[in-house]
Parts: sequence; structure tokens; C-alpha cells
Amino acid sequence: MRTITRLLAVAAAAAALAAPAAATRASTSASSAATSTATSAATPYCGIAWGSLPRTSNPLWTGAVKAARYGQHSCYDRLVFDIAKGEGQLGYHVRYVSAVTSPGSGLPIGVSGGAKLQVTINAPATMRIPSSGSVTFTGWRTFRQLTWVGSFEGYTDVGLGVRARLPMRTFVLDNADGSKRLVIDVAHRW
Repeated sequence: MRTITRLLAVAAAAAALAAPAAATRASTSASSAATSTATSAATPYCGIAWGSLPRTSNPLWTGAVKAARYGQHSCYDRLVFDIAKGEGQLGYHVRYVSAVTSPGSGLPIGVSGGAKLQVTINAPATMRIPSSGSVTFTGWRTFRQLTWVGSFEGYTDVGLGVRARLPMRTFVLDNADGSKRLVIDVAHRW
């Protein structure tokens, strides 16, 4: 009888020791799975880490905005403004807004898309960009519509409708002839 009691005590002790080890293994497995999931969730789409906050550069440029071009890339849609030679530095203000507005009157301008970017180029324009006044991007992953807003007191505004509020970046490229390009990329997703 004593032997049975001793065997039961040893078995109970072994079970008590084994339970925390099994719980630790299960916890470690769950933790590894969570870390793996968190790591994959934290990995940015196409390596894009741009964010969606406003992009601003304040200088002024005397060259006129001449044209807008656009294209689709594997990770983002791109809008490029061609700007003539001038003096100073090219500035811009690109930001998400609830409604695109006219800089002179403050009146809203209709732009299609789940989110809207108001693009202000710190340079004048002598004609509408795009020349038709509006371009609709049918079948594009991110861009929906580009709409002329106006040029007022040396600043040019356009509205860009996009699918949703997505990461974007803005930068200026210098051309060999002294002209400039303002580039706006909007990612296809976060």
C-alpha cells in the first residue's frame, strides 16, 4: 500500500512539473506565431513607408506650370508636372482635404474619389492643366480624377481624386535645361 501511495505521489509530482513545461511550449509557440504575424503585418507594402501627412516646401518659382503627365507603376500611381525654367526654388503643398477648394474664392471644386489631394504648386500657370480641365482615370488602381482648380497670385492648384487616403510622397526633379518636374506618387495600398 505504501508503494502505491509513493507511486501516486511521484506521478502527481511528475504531472505538476510537466504542466508548466507544456504551457511554456504552447506560450512560446503562440508568441512566435504572433510575432510572425505582427512582423508580416508591419512589413510595408512594396517597402513604402511614406505616410499620408501633408508634404510642403515653401519657396517660390517664376517658371510656369506647362503640363501634367501620369503613369501607373507596380506599387503606385504617379503624377508629374512639367514646369518651365525660372528663378528661385520650386515649392509645393500637397495634402489630403475633405474638399478641394478654389484658392481665390474658397468655393469647393468637384473631384471624384474616396479621398482628395489638393496640390498647390508655388509657380504660376498660363493655361489649364490638364488642358481639358479634367482627366478621369478609368481602371487605375489608385488615381480616379485630376481636375484643374486654378492659378491665382503665382500659385497653381489642382485636385487629385484617389481611391482612399493612401501613402504618398512628393519631390522635385531638376532637368538639364533648368526646368523642373514636381512628382507626386500615391501608393496602391498601405
